[in-house]
Amino acid sequence: MLNDMFAGQILLTGRLKMLRLDTERERKRFLRPPSTGKSPTVSESPKSPQTSDIGEIRVPDIALNNGVMIPQLGFGVFQVPPEETQRVVEDALEAGYRHIDTAAAYRNEAGVGAAIASSGIRREDLFITTKLRNGEQGQALEAFHNSLRALGLEYVDLYLIHWPVPSQGLFVNAWQAMEKIYANNQARAIGISNFLSQHIDILLAQTEVVPALNQIELHPTYQQRDLAAKCSSLGIAIEAYSPLGQGTDLEAPVVVELAARHGATPAQIVLAWHLAQGTIVIPKSANSARMRENLGATSIPLTRAEMESVTALESGARIGSDPAVAAFSQM
Repeated sequence: MLNDMFAGQILLTGRLKMLRLDTERERKRFLRPPSTGKSPTVSESPKSPQTSDIGEIRVPDIALNNGVMIPQLGFGVFQVPPEETQRVVEDALEAGYRHIDTAAAYRNEAGVGAAIASSGIRREDLFITTKLRNGEQGQALEAFHNSLRALGLEYVDLYLIHWPVPSQGLFVNAWQAMEKIYANNQARAIGISNFLSQHIDILLAQTEVVPALNQIELHPTYQQRDLAAKCSSLGIAIEAYSPLGQGTDLEAPVVVELAARHGATPAQIVLAWHLAQGTIVIPKSANSARMRENLGATSIPLTRAEMESVTALESGARIGSDPAVAAFSQM
């Protein structure tokens, strides 16, 4: 077990609660608008505010800034071929995942929806994320409804702007459209992905709803600490994609040594490091055995010294595209 002091830190970072704000206008930025009656009422998850119990697995939940709970360990389907997506997601759901992350750009939303439909799992027990394509920032409402149709759902739990693409100058307009989606209860929360500090500043200066979450590249060798700290100070949860550094971070000697010490896999050690900091993670795997192994990270306790040894791997080595200049359309 972590010592009491470190456990307290985890609790504070693990549950991103609504900040105490100075003005009524700022408070309103976090509040869910009233339902317009245009979509089914979306009830809050009946699960514990602390964990989601799946057999013997206990996946922690994180409170977003509007009170919606998100399972801290989810399953991503980036680069899963469309023809394989239904099987892969069915395997993930059977393994125990209840948080699935997809995107219009992945072209596999339909497979995710088919897996959900065949699973027999209650919709309210699932947390589904999808994302707006870069080339559709000017048509966000239409793009969102296309995603709903592909998924076969009446609402999503989280809708994200996939990349800011500052050269387009459209992400503020896209966010304003997403605020309408949120107001209509068709997305329980809205957020951003790959937004850097300057993009967040522009967005907050011109819009009303503070993003619930920023999904960014984050792993031991690329931690984006300043960006993560800024998001935390604004009540924006951090979600890590490529949480294992696309496998490269698993080869670090300290990770291999900790895995041997705990009788765990290197992936479990890195995921446990993320979880202990309150970061939401969405690892992916097409291998059902590895899916289950990754879920086992929730039961691995790391000491403060062990956490610090993984944190020391920071090298500033980004794997993906730089959001400051990325300009691909995803179409």
